[in-house]
Amino acid sequence: MTESSAPEIVAPASVSANLPREDAQQTRHPQIVPYGGPAGGWGALKSVGRHVTHSRAPWKSVRSLLKANQDKGFDCPGCAWGDPEHGSSFEFCENGAKAVAWEVTAKRVTQRFFAQHTVSELLGWDDFMLEDQGRLTEPMRYDAASDRYLPIGWEEAFTLIAEHLSALKSPDEALFYTSGRASNEAAYLYQLFVRLFGTNNFPDCSNMCHEASGVGMKASLGVGKGTVLLEDFEHADAIFVFGQNPGTNHPRMLGDLRRASRRGARIVSFNPLRERGLERFADPQSPLEMITLSSQTISSRYYQPRMGGDMAAVRGMAKALFVLEQQGEFTRAQGFIEAYTLGVEAWQAAVESTSWAAIEDQSGLTREELEEAARLYAGAGNVICTWAMGITQHLHAVDSVREIINLLLLGGNFGRPGAGACPVRGHSNVQGDRTMGIDENAPTALIDALEARYGVTMPRAAGFNTVESLAALEQGRVKTFIALGGNFTRATPDSERTEAAMRQLTLNVQISTKLNRSHLVVGKQTEALILPCLGRSEIDRSASVASQHISVEDSMSMVHSSAGIKAPASDALRSEPAIIAAIARETLSRTLPARGVSDPVDWAALTEDYDLIRDEIAAVIPGFDDFNDRLAHKRGFHLANPVRALEFPTVSGQAEFSYAALPAAVIHQQQSRRDGWLTLQTMRSHDQYNTTVYGYNDRYRGVSGQRRVIFINAQDLTRLGLADGDWVDMLGEPRPDGHERRAPQFRLVEYDIPAGCIGAYYPETNVLIALESHGSDTGTPSSKAVPVRLERSARIA
Repeated sequence: MTESSAPEIVAPASVSANLPREDAQQTRHPQIVPYGGPAGGWGALKSVGRHVTHSRAPWKSVRSLLKANQDKGFDCPGCAWGDPEHGSSFEFCENGAKAVAWEVTAKRVTQRFFAQHTVSELLGWDDFMLEDQGRLTEPMRYDAASDRYLPIGWEEAFTLIAEHLSALKSPDEALFYTSGRASNEAAYLYQLFVRLFGTNNFPDCSNMCHEASGVGMKASLGVGKGTVLLEDFEHADAIFVFGQNPGTNHPRMLGDLRRASRRGARIVSFNPLRERGLERFADPQSPLEMITLSSQTISSRYYQPRMGGDMAAVRGMAKALFVLEQQGEFTRAQGFIEAYTLGVEAWQAAVESTSWAAIEDQSGLTREELEEAARLYAGAGNVICTWAMGITQHLHAVDSVREIINLLLLGGNFGRPGAGACPVRGHSNVQGDRTMGIDENAPTALIDALEARYGVTMPRAAGFNTVESLAALEQGRVKTFIALGGNFTRATPDSERTEAAMRQLTLNVQISTKLNRSHLVVGKQTEALILPCLGRSEIDRSASVASQHISVEDSMSMVHSSAGIKAPASDALRSEPAIIAAIARETLSRTLPARGVSDPVDWAALTEDYDLIRDEIAAVIPGFDDFNDRLAHKRGFHLANPVRALEFPTVSGQAEFSYAALPAAVIHQQQSRRDGWLTLQTMRSHDQYNTTVYGYNDRYRGVSGQRRVIFINAQDLTRLGLADGDWVDMLGEPRPDGHERRAPQFRLVEYDIPAGCIGAYYPETNVLIALESHGSDTGTPSSKAVPVRLERSARIA
C-alpha cells in the first residue's frame, strides 16, 4: 500500500525533490509489513549501514563508532546504559550508531541555508527534515523584519544575553532548561551560574521521564538512584522488566539480557505492546547467531497489562506470594525485613485487603497470570527489577515505583550481588545532571556547600520544574529562556499551548548541535539566538589543553571520562562549558555588583582546563573526592550507593514499605466507561531517540516510510466500526479554554496490544497531552495514559 505525504509539519515537495537519492527514499513507499525476525541481527547491521551512508561521511562515521564507549574514546551520545568491565571492540548498538552518524554527518547548516529559508517556511518542515540538514556552524540571531536567522558574533551574542538577563525585574523571570546530553562539567557550571544569578528555575528533561523513580526510591530507600551494577545482571536468577522497550530505547541492554537468559535466568516482562526486543535477540557480535540466523529467547514470560496497570500487577504478585508463604512455597527475607525495614505489616494488610477483582480489572491481567509471575519470583534467589517510562509517566507513578521496591524488599533483594532496583535512564548523562545540582528543588546540603565554597548567598526557594515553567510561560511570568541542549517545544506536552507560550518570550537562547523546531518558535518581539556547540565526538581544544575530556554518569552510577576524537564540524563551534562560562561572566559582571558582591569564579580559567572544574565539583558534590585522579581509571569510578551496604538514609534510617492503596480507577478504567474513548500511550519509533527522528521507519513494529500510525487492538477496530488501514484523527480532552486537542490524519495498524489501549509516536501526539495531567508529586506528564477518541479523517488514502 502507498500513501501521500504525511499531513501537518512535513518537508515541502520542493525540498524532497532536491534531496540525494538515499534522502529522498526516506519519504517514499510507506507500508506496513509485519516483522518476523529477532531484534538485532542482520536487520540491525543493515540499518547501521544505511544510516552511516546517509551521513555522507561513512568512513568518518565508522572510525567514530570504533571509539564509542571505549577507553580514550567518547561516550555514546545516546542512552545511559553502562559499559562492561571488559569491553569488546564494538561497544555500540544500532541506535548508538544512528546517534553517532547523526552527529558526525558531513552536512552543514550555514548562513547560506538561513538566507534561503525563512523561519515561517522552516516551521512547515517535520522534525526529521530539520535536523537532517546537518550540523549548525556559527551563532545566529533571529531578524523579525526578514523572518530569517542572520549571523552574529559570539561576544555580541553573550552581551545581548547578559543585557536581557540583567534587565529582568527578578531572576525568577528566567528559565534555564537542561537536556541529558550535557556533561557533568557543563551541568556543574550551569547550575553554579544560575544560582549565582539568583534562581532555582531548572526545568529539566528528568522532570518529563524518571522523576517518579527518584521520588519513589528516595521515599522507600533514601536514595533516588538505581542500586545495581552492570555485573549484577550476571548473577541475577530472575529479572523483572516493567514498562520498557530496550530493543529500541537502550539496545545494549539486550546483550546483558541475552547473556542472562542463556545461563538460565528467568526474564519476566510486563509491557502492553509485544516488543520484539523483549522476545528474541540475535547478537550482531555473535558469529554463530549471524551465520545460522538463530537468536536467543529473552523473556521466559511476557505479560501485557493495560496501560497504568503495573502497580496492580505487582500488587497481585504480592498477594499471591503471601498465599504461597502460607503454603510453605515462599519464604520472605524475615531477617532482612526485621533488621532493615519498616511497615511490612501495613503493606501486607493493604495487599490482602485488595480484591482479586480490583487487581484483575486494573492490571488487565488474570489472577492465574499473576500467580504464575509470583511463583517465578518465589523460585529466584536474586532478583533485579528494572523499569522505564512505562512506569513513570503516569499520575500514580510514585506509588507504582514504591510497589516495585516493596516487592524487592519482601525478598531482601538489596545488598547482595544479582539483586536490586534498576531504573533505566534515557539520555547519556541525565542522571549526572541531577547529581551535579540541576534540580529545581535544591537540597539544603547542596546550597550550604555552594555558599561555603563561593561566599555568595544562593537562592533556596524551589524553582519551576518543566510543567510549572510552561504554566509560568503561559501566564507571562517568564521573559527569558535558555536551553542547554534538547528540543523543548517538541519534548513537552500540550504542543499548541507550549508554542503559543514560547512566542511570548523576549529572549530565547538555544545551545544546540542541530536545527530543531525550538529554534523556530519565536514571537514578533522575541530575540532568538542559536548558539552552536561541539558534539560529544569532537575534539575540544583550549589554548593550554590540546584535547579536553569531560565526564558522564550512567544508569549504574559509574562516572567515566569522554574525549572527542574528530575535528569539529566548524572552527566557530564552542564547547558547552565555554558557552556557559561566557554567558555567566558577562551576566554576573552586571548583576552581582548590584547585590554588593563580586563574581567569585574565574570562568575563563575553568574553561581553559576542565581539571579545574572537576576540582570545584570535588569541593562541593559528595562522592567526588580526588575526582581527576579517579576519572583516569579505565572505567572511571562508582559513586557509592549506601543501599548496596544496607544503609538507608531515610528519615527513619530504614527502608520503608509503602502501603498506598491502588488508584480508585486508572485512565484505562475511566475510559472503558466512556463510549468510544481509548487510552493512548505515546512512544518512540525505532528510528528515533527522544525527540530526534533519524528516519520514518519502525522496523520491529513493521512500519516503514511513515510516522503517523496508531497501533490498535482488533477488538477495538470492530467495536468502533473501523478497519486496519483506515485514517482517523485523534481527539483528546478539550483544553481549559474549550479549544479542542486534535492530532489529525493517522493510519490505523492492527497490533498485539490490550483492548482499550492504543499506541502512537511522539512528538506528533504531544498535542493531546494536557498540561494539567501530571503526577502531583513529580510534575511528570502522564504521557503513557492519555484519554483520546477517534474520528474518521477527511484524508483520502
